[in-house]
Amino acid sequence: MNSFTYYTPTKVIFKENGEVDCAKELKVFNPKKVLIHYGGKSAIKSGLIDRVKKALEEENIEYVLLGGVVANPLLSKVHEGIELCKKEGVDFILAVGGGSVIDSSKAIAIGLYNGGEVWDFFEGTREVKGSYPVATILTIAAAGSEMSKGCVITKDEGMLKRSTGHPDAACRFAIMNPLLTLTLPNYQTFSGCVDILMHTMERYLNTDGDQNLDITDEIAEGLMRSVIKNALILKDNPKDIKARWNIMWASSLSHNGLTGCGTNSGEWAVHKIEHELGGKYDVAHGAGLSAVFTSWALYVFDKIEDRLEKFALNVFGVEKQASSKETALLGIEKLNEFYHKIDMPTNLKELGVDPSDEEIVELSIKATNFGKRLIGTTIGLDKDDLIKIYTKAR
Repeated sequence: MNSFTYYTPTKVIFKENGEVDCAKELKVFNPKKVLIHYGGKSAIKSGLIDRVKKALEEENIEYVLLGGVVANPLLSKVHEGIELCKKEGVDFILAVGGGSVIDSSKAIAIGLYNGGEVWDFFEGTREVKGSYPVATILTIAAAGSEMSKGCVITKDEGMLKRSTGHPDAACRFAIMNPLLTLTLPNYQTFSGCVDILMHTMERYLNTDGDQNLDITDEIAEGLMRSVIKNALILKDNPKDIKARWNIMWASSLSHNGLTGCGTNSGEWAVHKIEHELGGKYDVAHGAGLSAVFTSWALYVFDKIEDRLEKFALNVFGVEKQASSKETALLGIEKLNEFYHKIDMPTNLKELGVDPSDEEIVELSIKATNFGKRLIGTTIGLDKDDLIKIYTKAR
């Protein structure tokens, strides 16, 4: 068996209108000044930012605001946040938004704590030693960043999308009010559902699955079944509150390490393949994942056939076919049927992206960090492998 250490420092406050409790939670940390970090106008129009400001003012907690985080959050905004925090004496960052806002907040917190150029940590040329504290009021169920230690940022110059993290960067608390997701467009909701599934699948489809703890597999399978079930409920009725509660909790559990206990480090090739699409074409992360998953899965099929078969049997409940290969392929087919039911793409054409041969080479070179790394654990994909995967995904 694979040994493991499981640790999560995040306190979860899961309740309707939980955002009004943010100041009470912040006071535990006695912050000198808080950065309220958020995305676009929706957080203001909905009144959420005003409610947060009011809560802090009632507890005499000083704050400063920084909005403007975009999907696929940018390094330039992180730099802006770091400089603002230095100027204002900020020592705690409150992310009001989804994964992009949380990731931007974590990057700011890491940059503040460690000093120097924050991009070094995403390039892997320096080691993260710690982080200023971060917390979140979650508005989108997708990335799972509310309970993970990692963050993903895109460098404006060259549009390189990279990740880093540290246990100290995990949110000190996460306030989750599923009612805040009611105004999301369906595309964003279902792109989030794909992201939740893929965070689980990239751990589940690992190279030494026969060594997995049964309980970890069954937690992962149950989570995936629940996401599929509740996504289909939301397709019929986007206002179904119970379904949104389930999806939001699944978002957190999919990426807080629970579904990886006793596995190896996970696959993560699909995420890294998608990161280059997100960096270059600014596509929704979940939609990009569903667009490239099948191409990757078929390319490494021989290595993960047994896991795909188990996925087909235990998640989609398919009947066992004449061979494990047929059963596994049926599982991929059922997954793609589900993606189409929730209007998610299963190839690059459906994603609305049509890369040229030259662009595919560029994507593949960037994904390997210009030849400095192999992608994934199943095979270890190099540039030539990735060219084939991107090409097959068209």
